[in-house]
Amino acid sequence: MDQIELKYGVNPNQERATLSIESGTLPLSILNGRAGYINILDALLGWQLVSELKAATSMASAASFKHASPAGSAVGLALSEAERAMYFVPKTYDLSEQAAAFVRARGADRLSSFGDFIALSDCCDESTARLVSMEVSDGIIAPSYEPEALALLQQKRRGSYLVIQIDPLFVPPPTEQRTLFGMTLTQSRNTVVLDERVLAPVVTERTMLPDEAKLDLLVALNTLKYTQSNSVCYAARGQAIGVGAGQQSRIHCVRLGAEKADLWHLRQSERILSLPFKEGLSRNAKDNAIDQYLRGEHVGSDGSFTTAVEPLGDDERCSIIAAVDGVSLASDAFFPFRDNIDRAHLSGVRYIVQAGGSVRDSEVIEACNEYNMVMICNAIRLFMH
Repeated sequence: MDQIELKYGVNPNQERATLSIESGTLPLSILNGRAGYINILDALLGWQLVSELKAATSMASAASFKHASPAGSAVGLALSEAERAMYFVPKTYDLSEQAAAFVRARGADRLSSFGDFIALSDCCDESTARLVSMEVSDGIIAPSYEPEALALLQQKRRGSYLVIQIDPLFVPPPTEQRTLFGMTLTQSRNTVVLDERVLAPVVTERTMLPDEAKLDLLVALNTLKYTQSNSVCYAARGQAIGVGAGQQSRIHCVRLGAEKADLWHLRQSERILSLPFKEGLSRNAKDNAIDQYLRGEHVGSDGSFTTAVEPLGDDERCSIIAAVDGVSLASDAFFPFRDNIDRAHLSGVRYIVQAGGSVRDSEVIEACNEYNMVMICNAIRLFMH
């Protein structure tokens, strides 16, 4: 049995933690640092997400994981000028496709990504590693590393940054097990492939699905496959912009994800991009100041800004969000009531994919028709526990 000793289990008092494989050798190796139990959970879930998203879209992909759910995920679309500004990427910095995917995944919910585990679908190049080195993160997993990139990552966290390399050709067995309270659960792995073939059938009066929406729906679906349920994912511009995870009710998932998606759009407003931050303020301090400012919790009372700034008024906030359109939304199971659609509409959702199968499907579909949305009911449930 091939085995790696871990620092500890989920909590420090849970000792004797290991990662092992019954036959053959482990498909991963630790290039730097020492792994913990949660690190491995995030790394393996993240790798599955990005490798499957890459297969579905043919684009370099990245994910930012925290506590066994993605805070963000994305493909490597080029960044706009506003996106570079909101993600603190200098205009002159040359981004590879993998680096762009990382920036997007890390930028979806920067507060939640603080101290995350990063997963990359492709080789970690120097362009990506330079950006990773600027962020507070616990570790990274990728199929390979350029020598210059590995050297940069090995300097992070005073040399303790966790760097994992995984064999991209590894195929896990068809069944998986989980031991809980002295008993073992066994099931078949969820091997459903989430590519364009699952974006059917369309059940609404409006049926046109542009290529941009198809890409966003694939990002959202592949993200949900590795998100703790119940969950929904809002997506735009090739990235998750609001993940509502681990809620017991569907509407709470929708509200949570919508709040995050709204904040993502607000961050691109001229008011936020022009905030007068003090020189030398860290990226994390800026993230916290922006979040508090958008939530109306303070207006520079912690000394983040060089001058006094006016609060973001309700009318201005509503005006920015009201102009949002073309957002995609995926759900890991059916919508039981139309209230989910009503809330999604307020955040600019135009395209939806869900499993369907509720006794109130007709009411949900009618709500989509009222808002001129496109909805797909593909009969695929994506629970992950």
